Amino acid sequence: MESYAQPILNGILLGGLYAIIAIGMSTMFGIVRLVNLAHGDLMMLASFLSLTVMAWFGVNPLWTLFLVVPAMYFVGFFIQGFLLNRVLGKAMEPPLLVAFGLSIILQNLLLLIYTPDARSLKTTLAVQTIPMTNYVSVPVMYLVDFAAGIAVITVLYLFFQKTYMGRAIRAASDDEIAARLMGVNTKNIYAKAMGIAMMTAGFAGVLLGMTFTFYPHTGPQYLIIAFGVVVIGGLGSMKGTLAGG
Repeated sequence: MESYAQPILNGILLGGLYAIIAIGMSTMFGIVRLVNLAHGDLMMLASFLSLTVMAWFGVNPLWTLFLVVPAMYFVGFFIQGFLLNRVLGKAMEPPLLVAFGLSIILQNLLLLIYTPDARSLKTTLAVQTIPMTNYVSVPVMYLVDFAAGIAVITVLYLFFQKTYMGRAIRAASDDEIAARLMGVNTKNIYAKAMGIAMMTAGFAGVLLGMTFTFYPHTGPQYLIIAFGVVVIGGLGSMKGTLAGG
């Protein structure tokens, strides 16, 4: 039985990371009914941005969150505001095609700039463990992933429930026409919602880079993981996303 304890523990702790990976996709589907096929590649963009910041300033990868996460907000705002908003509501296919095209562009751009070599965000946390028994130990990096997953989803939940902006986003999601009649600029709200979703993708990208190696073309593999978590946890459900992770 002890031989199963370690992989079970690892799986539970990694669930926090998978929840962060999926929460941005779940949020955007719940608000805009948009399946962002570029979600995984945008996480890889965040991983490589973190790598670049580390190379420039020689800082711990956790410190790069203070630059990468805000940068990803503006990336998300731009993508939604200037690309996806133009094709929303016309049919299901145009937003999917735009997101798919963006995915291809990002993969090839990262490949051109960073080459296909495997990279990682080097940190001592990745090799540290907390012994529990002779057969079971807690990987510190996985513990950080789990704690971060709970923290990110809790903050996001409180944001949508307690703040004016969060309530405006929920109103636009529930009834776009009524929200417009109340003076809510829904297009701007959708862009801000995508920015927030991309902040979580930025968080996930940095943690992924600290936990695993990554390549320019590994985005689709994490997109599939995000799909799995969202389907298990329920589309648009934050609590379900955490449980699904």
